[in-house]
Amino acid sequence: MTDIHIRKSIGTGLSASLLGPALIAVAILGAYTPTIRGLINGPWQTEQEGHGPLIIAATLWLVWQSRERLMRAKVAPAPVMGWIVLALGLVLLYLSRLQQGLLTVEMGSILPVIMGSVLICAGWPALRALAFPLSFLVFAVPMPDWIVDSMTVPLKVFISDTVTRVLYAAGFPVAQNGVMIMIGSYQLLVKDACSGMNSIFALSAIGVFYVYAFRWREKLRGFLLLLAIIPITILANFFRVFALVLMAYYGGPDLIEGIVHDLTGISLFVVALLLLFAFDGLLGIVRSLVMRSRGKLAAA
Repeated sequence: MTDIHIRKSIGTGLSASLLGPALIAVAILGAYTPTIRGLINGPWQTEQEGHGPLIIAATLWLVWQSRERLMRAKVAPAPVMGWIVLALGLVLLYLSRLQQGLLTVEMGSILPVIMGSVLICAGWPALRALAFPLSFLVFAVPMPDWIVDSMTVPLKVFISDTVTRVLYAAGFPVAQNGVMIMIGSYQLLVKDACSGMNSIFALSAIGVFYVYAFRWREKLRGFLLLLAIIPITILANFFRVFALVLMAYYGGPDLIEGIVHDLTGISLFVVALLLLFAFDGLLGIVRSLVMRSRGKLAAA
C-alpha cells in the first residue's frame, strides 16, 4: 500500500509540474495561429522566405536534441524577469496586430514570449539549455523589406558588373548599364531573384545548423565556415547569371524564361551547398596537415 501511495504521489506531482508549461504552450500556439496563417499565405510562398517552415521543424528537432541538458538543468524559476520579458513580447505582438502587415515584428515577438515563459516555468538554467534552438528560430522571422531592398540592389549591380567584365575579357560583345546587361543584340535585366539574397538567407540558416551539429567543438573551423557563407553564395550566383547570359546569347532570351530560370535557381542553391561542403573539406585537410606537422615537430 505504501509503494502504491508513493507512486501515486510521484505521478500526481509530475502531472502538476507539467500542467503549467503545457497550458503555456497551448496558449502560445493559440496566440500565434493567426501569425502562422499569415506567413503561410504570404512570405512562406516566396523564394526568399520559403525556408520558414523548415526552420521551425529544425528548431523543434534542436529542442529535442537538447532534452538531456534540459532535464539536467536545475529548476529555478525567475518569475520577475520572466514576466518582464513575456510582457515585452506580448506588447510587440499587440502593436504588430494593430498595425496590420508587420509580420516581421509579429513573428519576432514569439522569441521574448517563449523566453519569458521558460524563465517563469524553469528559470535561467533551462533557458541556457535552449539558447541555440531559440536563437536559430530567428531565421524563421521574415526579413523587413527595407533591409532586403537595401542589400538586393548593390548585389545586383555587383553581379552584373562582374559578369560583364568577365565576358568582355573573354571577347564577347557585352556592355552594362546598372543592372542591364547588353550582349549581342539582346538586353537582359538582372532581376531581384538573381541577386542571391534568397540563397543567402537559406544558406545562412543551413550553415549555422551544420556548424552547430557537426563543427561545434572546432571553433575556428566553424567560424571560418560561417564567414564563408556570403562569399560562397555570391560566387554561386555569379555562375548562375553568367550561365544565363551565355544561354541567352546563344539561344535567345526566350530560352532562359520559365522552367530554365527556375532550374538555374535550384542549381544555384545546390552549387552553393557543394561549395560550402568543399570548403569545409578543405579546412579539414588543412587541419590534418597542421596537426601532422605539429606531431613531427614534437617528435623531433
